[in-house]
Amino acid sequence: MRRRNFGLRAGTGVLAAAALTALVTGCGIRTTSVPVDAGAAPSRVPCSVTGESSSASAAQGVPVRVFLVCGSQLEAVDRRTPLPEEKAGGDPVVTAKGLLAQLLADPSDDERQAGFTTAVRGPLVVGGGHKGDPTGTLRLSRQPEDLTPVALSQIVCTFSASSAGAGDHTVLLGGPGPYAPKRYQCTTELRERPESNPPTAVPSVSVATPTG
Repeated sequence: MRRRNFGLRAGTGVLAAAALTALVTGCGIRTTSVPVDAGAAPSRVPCSVTGESSSASAAQGVPVRVFLVCGSQLEAVDRRTPLPEEKAGGDPVVTAKGLLAQLLADPSDDERQAGFTTAVRGPLVVGGGHKGDPTGTLRLSRQPEDLTPVALSQIVCTFSASSAGAGDHTVLLGGPGPYAPKRYQCTTELRERPESNPPTAVPSVSVATPTG
């Protein structure tokens, strides 16, 4: 009797498993014993703003390009600076001041909806180099190393892509102290991973003409 009951229970389990398999197959779902990698979830952050951003303080002005953070990377955004055109392109320090103001500004509504943010925080100003600095040096009111890596990456990529840069996607940047400036470079790897420290190179030996 015990063997017969055991056989009935085993037969019932087999029939139940067969019925479940038929139900799953009938619903169009294929059973598999191997885990399926469906890939990463698609990002819903567009990282693209239609037209030029209106976050600048004036609707009219000179078109400029700044690098903001979006999707853990740096992406270029077109804006307008209120600086006069003859000053915006002719004086690297004036250009750098206008670009830094753009990086310090809060993203516009369109930029925020597209996923853009900025890691650059004030108080922070930029000016020209010290006596004896290489030509084209810019000096921040804080040591570049004291900024967050993302903020410094934004500044390096924004400055180096403008007339404030030193050419070859680089910018000569220093702080308020007596330390020598460094030539920071904006690379593809840096734009993809702005949390890393911007690469540096030896500054040019050309020195600014002493004043006074």
